[in-house]
Amino acid sequence: MQHLDIVYENNDYIVVNKMAGLISEKNPYEKCTVENQVFDHISKTKKKPYVGIIHRLDRVTSGVMVLAKKKSILVEFNHLFSSRKVQKTYLAIVENKPSKNKESLVHFLVKNNLEKKAEIVPSKSKNTQECRLSYELIASNELGHLLEVQPKTGRFHQIRAQLAHIGLPIIGDDKYGSPKEYLPLAVCLHAWKLTYQDPVSKEVKTFQAPLPENNFWKFKSV
Repeated sequence: MQHLDIVYENNDYIVVNKMAGLISEKNPYEKCTVENQVFDHISKTKKKPYVGIIHRLDRVTSGVMVLAKKKSILVEFNHLFSSRKVQKTYLAIVENKPSKNKESLVHFLVKNNLEKKAEIVPSKSKNTQECRLSYELIASNELGHLLEVQPKTGRFHQIRAQLAHIGLPIIGDDKYGSPKEYLPLAVCLHAWKLTYQDPVSKEVKTFQAPLPENNFWKFKSV
């Protein structure tokens, strides 16, 4: 089983840096998932560990993820996420340079269950969901351009679909039109930071996941 990269841990929850290639939740088909990793970790000190999945990251995405160690904490965090009181900041590397250094995007999204992808459509209908994000170009290297992305909604694949829709597919994301290869079961999308008010202490906390260690992510200013 892959190494569990722990960013922070207390009695109530654990914050980890998820590796790309892993799925978030346990299932009967895969032994190594983030949920399994955390369960095994907590098992070392607790006889009956509890692991609550608060939110998920796509298999191909790396980065910061919070898991509850108590049912009551899962409920508290679910409320924070559903009421959009958690600020998420992602980093994405795209091959094409954006025409604007900063932009806010609003689109309508339809989930294509057959192809397991999100599709951006021209207008609102009963099947669409509004998706909003803002991005800023913060660095470039010889392999691509680094965007800091803040989703304002939490739709399925929305960052990948919205950026691809404006001609900025994320490197390695062949599902959304990127011709450039990256790593197996991974794209250049990293959940970088999470900021929220701790449900117990009420302190505002920010947790940051270290960047993947490969040449794509070597930028001088990050």
